[in-house]
Amino acid sequence: MANVLEEKIPPGQVEAAAEPERIPVKRVAAVISALVLSALLMILNETVLTVALPNLMADLRIEATTAQWLTTGFMLTMAVVIPTTGFMLQRFTTRSLFIWALLLFIAGTALAAIAPTFAVLLAARIIQAGGTAIILPLLMTTTLTSVPVRHRGTVMGLNSVVISVAPAIGPTLSGAIINSLDWRWVFGLMLPAAAIVFLFGVFAIKTGRETRKAPLDIPSVILSAFAFGGIVYALSSIASLLEGAWAPVAALVVGAVALGLFIRRQRALRRTESDLLDLRPFKVHNFRISVVIVMIAMATMLGTVMVMPIFMQNGMGLTTLAIGLALLPGGLVQGIVSPLVGRIYDKVGPRPIVIPGAVLLAGGQWLLGSVHVDTPVGLIVTFHTVFCIGMAMLMTPLMTVALGALPREQYGHGSAIMNTLQQLAGAAGTAVLIAAMTIGTSIAASSGIAGNIALVDGVRLAFTVGGILGLAAVACAPFVRRLHTEVPAKDRAKETANG
Repeated sequence: MANVLEEKIPPGQVEAAAEPERIPVKRVAAVISALVLSALLMILNETVLTVALPNLMADLRIEATTAQWLTTGFMLTMAVVIPTTGFMLQRFTTRSLFIWALLLFIAGTALAAIAPTFAVLLAARIIQAGGTAIILPLLMTTTLTSVPVRHRGTVMGLNSVVISVAPAIGPTLSGAIINSLDWRWVFGLMLPAAAIVFLFGVFAIKTGRETRKAPLDIPSVILSAFAFGGIVYALSSIASLLEGAWAPVAALVVGAVALGLFIRRQRALRRTESDLLDLRPFKVHNFRISVVIVMIAMATMLGTVMVMPIFMQNGMGLTTLAIGLALLPGGLVQGIVSPLVGRIYDKVGPRPIVIPGAVLLAGGQWLLGSVHVDTPVGLIVTFHTVFCIGMAMLMTPLMTVALGALPREQYGHGSAIMNTLQQLAGAAGTAVLIAAMTIGTSIAASSGIAGNIALVDGVRLAFTVGGILGLAAVACAPFVRRLHTEVPAKDRAKETANG
């Protein structure tokens, strides 16, 4: 990574608002490495329980609807905490935020490993989520403020490996662990890894980033909690509507009203620069359009990670280990492609990558929508890999162009907005695809189709819905523009000469 950061930016190539901090190259590489490793571990943790739920449910004697709260609670906490990170990034140093985030994550992981009851395990997941919510915006903001513009794509490629690949390989790792050990070892083995990353970061992160005594508007925090928490809960519980429950509807109404009040208050507080979350990034075209596509990508990705294990276990009869191994190639290919995409982005900009990426993402969903119980596992793995390549081609350029289009003072808030909306999209994607699967299965069963064949019909409907979402990403992709600071100096001179 140090080599990526060594080259200096030619004078005048980057606008003043986007100039990186003048920090020694080796220190920048060490800081970003510590943050990347931390984020990798924490995002991996977000989906690590996917294939562990059946064992966990049997051990703790809980139903599937109860076990789902281990994921829902995690996302709820993330959605509530992330909007406050814009304030945190102004008020506290990178080092102090890193330390607190890792301590929260380590404490939550240790508690999860020994949790005697479901309530204790849920509390542990909430504590873990608190640390995760801090690390992600911190990683993005540090990258933007420290890495030269011409190399941001490459470094963002490494960052996107964390954000998009870790959730994909989480089920693989947990499947391998649970096949040989108890589900508690998923957290037990994560604990020493977290401790090592913590020690590395403590010694590596010594940046003296400037801070200011930013005001914390408590009413905004409360409105934010009700807004984002209510919406995530509603989306995560949408399947319960089929059973006659009205709690999701009530939560959605409360969340929508609170969100409206939150937005109104932020606009009023902007006049005195005391807003909790600066909403001005939405005025930037590239930020708006990129956020929409990223949300679609995250929704389909997390929905796919939830639906595929259910299909492969209950529909095809595969073991936990086999499911984990089947999901591994897509995650590995995504991890390989993401940094390469970052390097290509540095040379050609976003559009030549984003458009084919959206096509591959949508195509992967439509291909998965054609599966059946007799479909060869290798073919399903190929379909999933096509989808993962599309994810890699979208996440790196979109995150780079979205945040890079903002003025420097909006980096923290832009990152907080993007990460919050990713959590909302993840909850929505999981809920919508699971609900579609449930509806499709019920319709098939009512028609006399029995057992796993009915489930397959539901799975096909779920991926068809994912394919429709993918088409929306295809429609949006051509509207992503290249940043002015990405255009080579000689080309910009021609543009200027031509008026």
